[in-house]
Amino acid sequence: MAKLTEKIAYALGDAAAGGIVWKVMSIAFPFFFTNIYGLTLADTAALMLIARMFDVVTDPLMGSLADRTRSRWGTYRPWLIFGAIPFGLVFALLLYTPEFGPVGKRIWAYSLYLLMMAVYTAVNVPYGSLLGVMTDDDNEKNQFSSFRMVGAYAMGFVTLLSFPYIQKMIGGSPAHQYAVIGASFGAVAALMTLLCGLFTKERLKPVRAEKFTFKPFADLFRNKPWIYLTLVGICTNFFNGFRYAAAAYMFTYCLPGEITVMGLIVNYTVFMTFGEVVCMVAGGLSPKFTQWAGSKKRAFTLAALICLVTSVLFFFIPMDPSWIWLMIVFVIITSIGIGIYSPLLWSMYADVADYATQKNGTSSTGLIFSSGTMSQKFGSAISGALITLFLGWAGLHTPEGAAEPVIAEGCIESVRTMVWALFSLIPAAVVLIMLLLIYKYPIKK
Repeated sequence: MAKLTEKIAYALGDAAAGGIVWKVMSIAFPFFFTNIYGLTLADTAALMLIARMFDVVTDPLMGSLADRTRSRWGTYRPWLIFGAIPFGLVFALLLYTPEFGPVGKRIWAYSLYLLMMAVYTAVNVPYGSLLGVMTDDDNEKNQFSSFRMVGAYAMGFVTLLSFPYIQKMIGGSPAHQYAVIGASFGAVAALMTLLCGLFTKERLKPVRAEKFTFKPFADLFRNKPWIYLTLVGICTNFFNGFRYAAAAYMFTYCLPGEITVMGLIVNYTVFMTFGEVVCMVAGGLSPKFTQWAGSKKRAFTLAALICLVTSVLFFFIPMDPSWIWLMIVFVIITSIGIGIYSPLLWSMYADVADYATQKNGTSSTGLIFSSGTMSQKFGSAISGALITLFLGWAGLHTPEGAAEPVIAEGCIESVRTMVWALFSLIPAAVVLIMLLLIYKYPIKK
């Protein structure tokens, strides 16, 4: 049995990657690039789409490379130990706005974003794969996965809640504020990643192939559980990606002005913080909920149904700050579903990895877990790119030489409605697809 300290150390890995780096990238990056950094909506969409094509190659290659790593620190841990500092540094540079012209800023943004994706892959794919070699006990895998999600959501809560207050404390221009936040959060993320690598243990030895071949890649596409679970993973991240990225535009165009609730500043990051707290609690209760439901598949389905119903109902809430309490209530209820199914997803990837090892005779744990990381980045970034495209179609555009987008004449209501749908109805449609896929998922655990 693993000690509590090791479970906490494992949680620090996703506190850094999911609770800081990916949380800021998901909720702030589309808005940062269009309204602060100065890219057009089209440039921002292209940036995220190009990065996804990059990840289609790098994520599975990283998984295969991690599976074949041999070192005194183990198979997957050295990637965390030696990748920690580059991870935090590149994140900090990505939130820095250089004093370049339009072409120079575009080159900087594209180069740093692609580098961030590469470093994120080099750290997070091995991190996810650790779950497959720390224990062979299914209940303990669920516990590690639950700790992981609690760590991610707890740090996400701190990140999002503190965001507007740190901005006020820093002062100056928004670009300066984001640069200082990037440096501060980047340092914390690097430290947490390093501690995760140092204080976790690899107890199981991967069954390695004798030499590198492309057979494990081919085997993936004959692995039905992997196919369905990867598509489910993409849907979960589309769902989260649309909501997180749309929140900033929602508070800019649908709920403008300063909103406070009992003295608490409620901007787009704080609004989503309410969900982070609930996800943290629900993630901790996910193993118990799964036991009550009788299987991971049934528990996942029930959690997704919660997200479907609340997302549809949210669309009918009036776009008025006086209704902010009801909006928060729906975010909280939706987050119960997210908090339950998020740790289940990673535990189910461990099941798929075990299934693949039994079927093929060699371990492809890193390769299989890399698809989880790929689906995370694919879903979040594509949803961010689609949001900018949808808003452009609705009437939001960046005029030549303008610092931020403006709404075309006569398009105010269409933009507001589109933003509201991007937070509610469109994510609900994604959940419908997710439910169909999880129904077809063949592992019954």
